[in-house]
Amino acid sequence: MSREPIRFLFDYISHNAYLAFTQLELLEARYGRAFTLEPVLFAGLLNHYGQLGPAEVPPKARWMMLDVVRKARRLGVPIAKPASHPFVPLLALRVSFALHDRELRKCLVAALFRAVWAESVDVSDAAEVARVLDAAGLDGAALVAFGQSRAAKSALREATERAIAAGVFGVPSFLVDDQLFWGFDDLAHLELHLAGRDPLAPDDPARFTSYSASARRRRPGEA
Repeated sequence: MSREPIRFLFDYISHNAYLAFTQLELLEARYGRAFTLEPVLFAGLLNHYGQLGPAEVPPKARWMMLDVVRKARRLGVPIAKPASHPFVPLLALRVSFALHDRELRKCLVAALFRAVWAESVDVSDAAEVARVLDAAGLDGAALVAFGQSRAAKSALREATERAIAAGVFGVPSFLVDDQLFWGFDDLAHLELHLAGRDPLAPDDPARFTSYSASARRRRPGEA
């Protein structure tokens, strides 16, 4: 098994990404594999695949929020109602490319996730983002200025394109050893993989994904 870092792809709009983020240090300590933190635009993934987001399906949005509260309380992770949802996460995501030092980026990402999902902060507001980052010991004004730059916009767009090219379709996602694990609930399978006990046999991907469709759902507007 490779010792390359595990790629953690996330968007602050995702409560399940927040929960997954809170578990990364435990996994690093347990399995000796570092994580890289890679912001992507969830809406860009949805647009690419022609999907609605969970928050755009009202019964699903309600169920998911309550499911996340259950999981957070079981884990002992702080959880609060978001200021709004869905919201525009662009500035927060773009700001996250400003710091390349691993520990500083982790501090920044932790502060923004906590702001959204434990403190009900509106991170679409530049002043609020700056305040949150100042409170984390970072230079909020400089980071927000970077987040509003052309370079930051390009970085987010390119990261989202790389994620799509790698087969990522949702957040949170984990890319490790040529495997994709998706969602907070897939952490259990990620752990089994890291422990060398993945239930998936080496020939299973080819065996179980080599089929064709015999029907296609009619899309809205199609005759």
